[in-house]
Amino acid sequence: MSKLLNLTILLAFLVIALGAYTRLTDAGLGCPDWPGCYGFNSVPANAKDIASAQLAYPDKPLHTEKAWNEMIHRYIAGLLGMLILLIFITCGKRKQHVPLATLLVLLVLFQAALGMWTVTMNLQPIIVMGHLLGGFSILTLLVLLRLRLSNIKGTLIQATQTLNNKVILPTQRQRLMRIQLYCGIALPILIIQIALGGWTSSNYAAIVCTEFPICNGDWLSRFDFSDVFSLSPLAETYQYGVRDTIARMNIHITHRIWAGVTFIFLLLTAYQLFKSQPEKKIRLTAKVLVIVLCVQVSLGVANVFFQLPLSIAVAHNLVAAILLITLVTLLWLNQQQLQEVL
Repeated sequence: MSKLLNLTILLAFLVIALGAYTRLTDAGLGCPDWPGCYGFNSVPANAKDIASAQLAYPDKPLHTEKAWNEMIHRYIAGLLGMLILLIFITCGKRKQHVPLATLLVLLVLFQAALGMWTVTMNLQPIIVMGHLLGGFSILTLLVLLRLRLSNIKGTLIQATQTLNNKVILPTQRQRLMRIQLYCGIALPILIIQIALGGWTSSNYAAIVCTEFPICNGDWLSRFDFSDVFSLSPLAETYQYGVRDTIARMNIHITHRIWAGVTFIFLLLTAYQLFKSQPEKKIRLTAKVLVIVLCVQVSLGVANVFFQLPLSIAVAHNLVAAILLITLVTLLWLNQQQLQEVL
């Protein structure tokens, strides 16, 4: 079961990377239908199939490279779904973690629907953002299931028993509870930032600001927060974005501002862990959190300076996923320790 979960987690990372690559290479509509491609199970290859595809979709010419980007993403996502179904069946037979495994299967089904709507609704930004969040949610639940199956809890219990032998003072309990509070607040802050990143990308606002930390001169006088979350006007397609430049600037700036909030609060959370957490393994995880956080901020700044190079942009998505599961791991480890202390 552990090996199956490890493989599935790696595959979930690959699907997130392929999703980002597909989006960033403008291949989200590489196949105009779903789940096939121009009416075929694979990308049309021979002259007859290509002619048939063009006849079926005369306004959507076939770009083979983009179509393959999209279909490879779908194939790997389908394989991920089958592995998660296998995990669900295994959990059911063992009668272990059935609620979490059930939630995973339901989330995969909803994620498949979002994948379909991404195509049928022509990259509607809110659907694209939801699809990104769905992928991150699946990865997070897989990691949480892996943590529940691990023997880390037993190690933490032994460490906590050692602490209990030394008599844990009420002030020490309060410190551990404060750490958990910081981690609990940090999680929604980070999720909001990831959602804002998806919103920025789906509205094609990532390179609208060409400077850092400012945005195209006097951005403050033009900033309108109420415009950030306005739904895009109706359009035949949302590829390449339909919002005006000012709206895209507002979206980009909001992502930057909340990135600052996220950076500061995650550093404060790590500081609380370094100061008050007695368990070395948890402090080590906090160090990983700080390192990943700094890498993520650096990638975000590099995206602005170098105008969204593909490799850095994909890495920015992957590191966001690593940051999320690192924080979730910290939250889980602290919770296990706290349950033994109280």
